Amino acid sequence: MAPNPGEIIGYAWEAVGLVWLVGLISTKRTVRSQPIGPRLFQLAVAALGFTLLSGKWFRYGWLAVRFVPNLAGIAMAGAVIAVIGCAFAIWARIALGSNWSGRVTVKASHELVTSGPYAISRHPIYTGLMLAIAGTALEGGEWRCVLAVAILLFALLFKMSQEERLMMQTFPDAYPAYRQRVKALIPGVL
Repeated sequence: MAPNPGEIIGYAWEAVGLVWLVGLISTKRTVRSQPIGPRLFQLAVAALGFTLLSGKWFRYGWLAVRFVPNLAGIAMAGAVIAVIGCAFAIWARIALGSNWSGRVTVKASHELVTSGPYAISRHPIYTGLMLAIAGTALEGGEWRCVLAVAILLFALLFKMSQEERLMMQTFPDAYPAYRQRVKALIPGVL
């Protein structure tokens, strides 16, 4: 029996988690990171968003009302979008290599990666994650999912602003030119 769209999305998110876990063993030593307060704020907002997106607790009232019809084609389109987003995020994570961190940091001998997915977007992991989140929300089809997308977008934009500031400090000559060439999230748009 073929997996349903929800299972496909679950496998895609599990692949992201696995790549993140395996990648932890090869990251460089952290030399500077964001303060704990902004980090905890971003994590709390993200946790709320992911709970809305995938949790069972918010499936009542207006949050459980569907914003799209409950059709197999729409759910499968959401799964395809989520898989593409997860694959893009994984590609970006692999391209970043040992410079990666789950929090905003500067690593020892940090390199400014501008090739591969980083030639398309300055924050391709966030681009991929937002695409995966949007696909997951489309498959879910309820207003709680729309609210989750908004909350998770806010969490990623907050984290991205912290990262931009740290990269400007770390690469004061190279990063401004990179910012001019490559958009933050969506090529040619944002």
